[in-house]
Order: sequence, then C-alpha cells, then structure tokens
Amino acid sequence: MDAQARRSRFTGIAVAAAAGLSRILGFVRDVMIAAVLGAGPAAEALAIALRLPNLARRMVSEGAVNAGFVPRHAQIRAAHGSDAAAGFAGRALTTVGLTVLVLCALATLAAGMLTGLLAGGFAPDDPARDLAVTATRLALPAIAAMTLAALIGATLAANGRFLAVAWSPLLINLAMIALLAAPLAGMTLAPRTMALALAATMSFGALAQLALLVLALRRLPGAVRLRRPAFDADQRRLARLALPALVAAAGSQLILLAAMPAASTIPGALAYLHYAERLLLLPLGLIAATAGVVLLPRLAHQAADGTRSLFRALARRARFDALLLALPAAIGLILLAQPITTALFERGAFDATDARATAGLLAGLACGLPFAVMTKITEHVLFAQQRMRAAAVIALAAFALALPACLLGARIAGPVGIGLGVSIALAGQWLALHLLVRNDPRADTRPSRRRHARLRRHALMRLFAANAVFALIVYGAQLLFALAGLSLASLPVLILFCLMAIIVYALIAMIAGIARRHDPLRSLHRRLRWRRAASG
Repeated sequence: MDAQARRSRFTGIAVAAAAGLSRILGFVRDVMIAAVLGAGPAAEALAIALRLPNLARRMVSEGAVNAGFVPRHAQIRAAHGSDAAAGFAGRALTTVGLTVLVLCALATLAAGMLTGLLAGGFAPDDPARDLAVTATRLALPAIAAMTLAALIGATLAANGRFLAVAWSPLLINLAMIALLAAPLAGMTLAPRTMALALAATMSFGALAQLALLVLALRRLPGAVRLRRPAFDADQRRLARLALPALVAAAGSQLILLAAMPAASTIPGALAYLHYAERLLLLPLGLIAATAGVVLLPRLAHQAADGTRSLFRALARRARFDALLLALPAAIGLILLAQPITTALFERGAFDATDARATAGLLAGLACGLPFAVMTKITEHVLFAQQRMRAAAVIALAAFALALPACLLGARIAGPVGIGLGVSIALAGQWLALHLLVRNDPRADTRPSRRRHARLRRHALMRLFAANAVFALIVYGAQLLFALAGLSLASLPVLILFCLMAIIVYALIAMIAGIARRHDPLRSLHRRLRWRRAASG
C-alpha cells in the first residue's frame, strides 16, 4: 500500500471516529437533558429552540456545502492556479457570511412567528410557548457561526485537510455537557433557566468551532484572506450549486421538522421526538458525515476526470456498504426500542411513561432508517455530478408528504404514528431519487452491465436474507435473556447484548458473502476446484 493510500485510509478512519464520538457525546448530552428536564415544558421549549440550529448543523456537516464548493474550487484551481482559488474562497466567506448574518438577525426578530410555525399545536396559554421564543432567539446565532464554519471546512477539505473539519463539531456538545454537569458542582438551575442556558451555550459552542477552523485555515499554504464581497459569476455559480444542495441534504431533517406540528398536538411529544431522533441519528449521522467528507471528493474527482465506470462502481459500492450497516441498525432499534430508551433516558425527571412513548416513536422512525441512509448516498452521487436541483425538489416534496402523514399518524396511533409518518416520507424521498438515478439517459445499458446488475441483485437478496436471519436471532436472544432473568433495561446488560449482536451479524455477513467484495464461499469452491485440477 503506497503512502497516499495509507493517508486516505487513516483520514477515513479518523473522520469516522470523530463522527462516532460526536454522536456519542450527543447521546451523553441528551441523556443528561432528559434527566434534568424530562419531557416537560422546558424540554419541549429547548427542543424547539435547538431545531433550526441542529437543522443547519446537519445540513452543512453532511457535505452539502462541500457539494457546491469543492467541485468549483477544484475547477478554478485547475484552470487558474492556487491564488485564484484562494481569492474565490475569500470572496465566498465574506459574501456568504454577510448574507447569513442578515438572515439570522431577521429570524431573531421573527422568533415568535417561527415558533408558531414549528409548534402550531401549542395552546395559547402553554408555558412552553414564551420560553421557546426566548430560547430560539438565544440559539439562532449558532446558525451563522455553523454556516461560516462549514464554508471554511469546505475550503480545508478542498485542500485535503479533513481532520479539523471532522473534530471541531465536538466543541458544541462538550460545552453543553459541561453546563449540564453544573449540578454536580453544586450549581442548581431551575428547568426554565437551564433550557435558556443550553440554548445560549449552543451559540457559544458554534463560535468556538468557528475559531478553531479559522486557526486551521490560517495554516494552509497560500492562506485564504477575506476579500471584498462580490456576487460575481463564480459566486453566482456557487449559489446555484450550494443552495439546492443544502435543501437536498436537509431532506431527512426537513421531514423531521414536518413532524413537529403533529408532535405539538400531543403533550410531551416534542421532547419524545427529540430524544428518539437522537437515537436514529447515531447510525444515520455517522454514515452521512463520513460519506459527505470522504466519499463526495472521490466521486467529484471521478466525475471531473470522466471515468464513468469507476464513478459508477464507487457509487454502487457505497450504496451496498451503507445498506450493509443500516439494515442491522434499523432491526436493532426496532426490536430493542423499549430497553434502549429505558436504559438511556429513564432517570431523574424522565419517567417510565415518557420512556414508553419515546420507544414507540423510535420504533416508527427506525423503519425509515435504511431509506434515509440510501437517500444520503444517492444524494452524494447527484452532488458529485452537480445535479442538485432535482434532489432539492424531491426533498421539498418529501417535506410536503411528511406534514399530512405525521398529522394522520398522530391521530391514529399517537407517537408511534408520528414515527411511521416520518418513515413513509423517507421512503418516498428515496424512491423518487432512485428513479431519478435509474432513469438517467447516461446510464450504461450494455449486456455486460446488465449481467453485472443481475449479480448485484443476487448480492442484495443475500443481504436481505442475512438480515432476516439476524432479526430472528436478536428476537430469540431477547427471549433467552428474559428467561435467564437478565433485563435489557440495565445498561451494562444492554451493552453486552449489543456487542454480542454485532459479532453475530459479522459472522452472518461473512457466511453470506456480503461482508467483503468477493464471496468467501465462492472463493473456497474455486480453490477446491484448483486443487482437484492440480491433483488430477
């Protein structure tokens, strides 16, 4: 393995580790929030206040800014040199920065209207309403800092610097965890005060992230400097690429946003949605963040070079590997929803009733996890080809589908119905994107490619069969643990169970021949044939 390949592998591992650690810290943060605020008015107000900053954070952290910036930056550097590319990046920073600051100021003034749109089911005298407006105003500055941090991160990624981009988001969760740990130091805060302090800490953490990335940017050879704002041809092209990419990348988050009006009609459901979403985003965010930082530049490079066969092979492998991880994660979240929510959240102000409602909502959401993961990978394929507009239109259509689906689901099945409504919208979004890519007139229709398609269908059948066996084993193991008197609601037992499930799934995947590029059983049969031929 040459030095470049080793460096690429190390970068991928480091990015995945940072994404995983960020999700773990997010878990710790939300477990602490549940213990301190439960699912009461303060928790619901905080969930509303953090919704838009979290939406912005996940949009920009999952490759949407990279999708618009990286290809254009590469084109300018190839055509006009590094100085021209640095000038493009500097103008983008000032132009986008000023635009986002103005928009955040306007949103702060209209915080009351935004809260009404996000949680229209609140009663006029609900104590969470006014608290949500104030908390939203405190959290909105984080959007400006995150957007600038994403643009700087895209500049670093275009220059092959991924580590600071991957690790800097941890600062936000660390700051919020430090605040939540204040009672351990003897500082007791009322739930209302804690909710407001957490909203403000989101903004301070985002500013710390921005400062760290600015330091990394200054270390680049031929440092990028701020330039006079100019909406020139390059900036207009960036806007045409990045804005649809932002909307497309926010598809799953827009769908969850559409669930909030339905959740606001059920007491405590906004908090249940927040906690269940955090559990869903552990696998989804890990796969999406890694794909956005590592997969997109490789796809963009293959698309720019015109190596269509390599581009298609990389995209297919990424989709298969993503599904290889997403299906068992969805099975685990569905079958273990109740013990997971009980073990993680049922303490302090969060009682057993809250845990049951959150578990039902989580099981509904988990049904859509494979579709959400496949959507992310398919979006990155379109981003690399700079086909953002169609993906953005599909994301908006999925948002429109989620609104009635979640409202109807809430009326029929309560929190579970909200989760299923989200899953229906996620499935619809993936289906539309899949048809868009499948019907691409540039697709290869040679007979050899059709034979390869049949082989891929066989591999998918093995994948689905392996996961069906895995689901049966997990369900049976739950019964055995119950008969043995071991409660999965105990966190150590749950962790042990999950580790055993991971090992079992790895063995099933290896036996089924889906854990590696080549089928091990087929390779074994081939070696046996060679030996018989040699001995004969």
